[in-house]
Amino acid sequence: MNAEMRRSKITEILKAAGTPVSASCLAAQLNVSRQIIVGDVALLRARGAEVSATPRGYLMQPADSRYTHRIACRHGAGAMQAELYAIVDEGCTVIDVIVEHPVYGQLTGLLQLSSRHDVDEFIISCRRLDAQPLSCLTEGIHLHTLSCPDEAAFRRVEKSLTKLHLLL
Repeated sequence: MNAEMRRSKITEILKAAGTPVSASCLAAQLNVSRQIIVGDVALLRARGAEVSATPRGYLMQPADSRYTHRIACRHGAGAMQAELYAIVDEGCTVIDVIVEHPVYGQLTGLLQLSSRHDVDEFIISCRRLDAQPLSCLTEGIHLHTLSCPDEAAFRRVEKSLTKLHLLL
């Protein structure tokens, strides 16, 4: 398989998956090294492919007809799980987390969390790697981009986060 065919196959796999696929998994399927996959994805992105790198792997961004909105929150690391549960429990996806750093400007971390299972895996990964959330750089202040089934679901998220005293 030549490089162009491999990149086409990567695109096919990511579109069909609907959930993140790791570079190692793609490498095994295509019988190449992980580094080859990383390079291929970089070239696909340079050509305009909407491929995002999440903590769980690559994801092809579908056209989203859902309601997308940002929320501003403030809390310590101990409230992160409750915040994320409140969002995914309403059927919304936490697309990212955004903080404003005084030196680097806007920093964005892609999350793509859609369920309690996703949230639990994210929390476990943070603990295992002893990784602090981006919001620790901004005294707990951060934004999330949410993709919700409709505006009503987003309003329920706002209400839940207000009750938890997490909405800024």
